[in-house]
Amino acid sequence: MNTKLKTIPQLILQAQGVDLSKYNDVFLNKSVLNRMKDTYCNSELEYINFMEKSSIESEIFLNTIQISYSEFFRNSLTYSVLEKIIIPSIAMKTATRKGKEIRIWSAACAGGQETYSLAMLIHEFSNCHEGKINFRIFATDQSEKQIQDAQMGQYTESELKYLSLKRVKQWFSKSGEKYTVIPELKENIDFSVFDLLNEQYSCPPTSIFGNFDLIVCANLLFYYKPEYQKKIIQKSSNCLISNGYLMTGETERDILIQSGFHEVFPLTAIFKI
Repeated sequence: MNTKLKTIPQLILQAQGVDLSKYNDVFLNKSVLNRMKDTYCNSELEYINFMEKSSIESEIFLNTIQISYSEFFRNSLTYSVLEKIIIPSIAMKTATRKGKEIRIWSAACAGGQETYSLAMLIHEFSNCHEGKINFRIFATDQSEKQIQDAQMGQYTESELKYLSLKRVKQWFSKSGEKYTVIPELKENIDFSVFDLLNEQYSCPPTSIFGNFDLIVCANLLFYYKPEYQKKIIQKSSNCLISNGYLMTGETERDILIQSGFHEVFPLTAIFKI
């Protein structure tokens, strides 16, 4: 894409109070090319003219760059390690400290699949052991619509493809073609709108003081420029308790490794801080 032209959609949106400078240029350019195809624009200039004339297209473009994709139990190896090793380890440490509550931050939770996957694992671990395990998951996203969708917890059959039949029957109720998360799974989850790059707050205000045992920030970092990746990683690290865990997406492992973080188990994208 022409270097001069590629900045114009960004300037148009900046005039509307939207700053896209934090996003990776490759990601932005790909988003522009996708919208060009969808709007039948044959050139960058044609699309730029179209965007200048259409406030609706500006809104649509912004929606396309919202990081909003998630899946239940997306990485089988990672979630197996969470289930068999990480969660039991956190539960053991939590039992010996004041408060005795497992605290997890599901950052950029999108439609809630990641958040509910974590809740399932803790509930299932608790059900296999004597005594109820207290926990709270703080699920955040910068998009209010995504938070509303996550709170609703309603999914199609295809969105449950990585879930076992046992889990589908245990944690969802079916109505028509939709599967809805049962109320019990939502009881320990706090959903709220929060921008990870917000400089005013170090952690979601609803969590009050952070101190998370585990932060899941998966499939988000590669959308941003390196300087913003570092800000997100630093903010996450500061919100963890001593020896807490940070989990990213499998494609983002190298970002953490190159930043000096130690992967707890190879290829899991789970790091110990």
